[in-house]
Amino acid sequence: MTRTTTADRVFASLRESIVTGEFPAGSLHSIYRLADLLEVSRTPVREAVLRLADIGLVTIERNRGVRIRGVTVDDVRAVFELRLMLEVPAAALAAARADAPTVAAISAELEHMRAHAAADDEPRFTEHDRALHQSIAGVLGNARLQAEIATLRDSIQSRGASTIRRSRGMVELAAEHAPIVEAIALRDPEAAAAHMEAHLVRTATLLMEQVGGATVDGRQWSASLRDHLYVPGRSATPLPSTQ
Repeated sequence: MTRTTTADRVFASLRESIVTGEFPAGSLHSIYRLADLLEVSRTPVREAVLRLADIGLVTIERNRGVRIRGVTVDDVRAVFELRLMLEVPAAALAAARADAPTVAAISAELEHMRAHAAADDEPRFTEHDRALHQSIAGVLGNARLQAEIATLRDSIQSRGASTIRRSRGMVELAAEHAPIVEAIALRDPEAAAAHMEAHLVRTATLLMEQVGGATVDGRQWSASLRDHLYVPGRSATPLPSTQ
């Protein structure tokens, strides 16, 4: 059994505070204050902060404390290049391997997204959006893959970057996931990959435009990655329209 240390618990608590926005992007926190807040010594806080810095959630400012990071265009581009490399082939393999109960579970997450979109419940919508992507990756039975995808998502969302209510609504975003889920249900790896790629490219493009304040050709930068995206049996077809 893996032993959970105090530093592990502090890391999980601080990461949750960042992801939920309790600690907003740009805010500065001292090690002393964090230790008092969590009622622990400074040593596990320092260890946890170093881990948070390693995954890009904070920067450490000498003699000042810990700064919660904001998001740049380069951050978005880097994160989504990695997500494309991981989630596009994962969607294809999910379509090839998912059994009926797994397809039903993935479809249920989409229905939850639709329901929470209709109820205008953004936190629950985001929860099931995350769960849908995790369920697709989970078909491969690779916990490391799921953890990497979750970390990549958090590295953007935890810093306040979201397209919801800024570039698109929850209903529209749920609709983007529908063809991915449908392709998995139809056991069509090529379509699942193509629709996952289109969804991620659109999300990245909108985020880069929000952060950078200028029009971005997401299809152009993503096209350079396509030769490196392993998708079983996929031909070099153009992306589905994201317009």
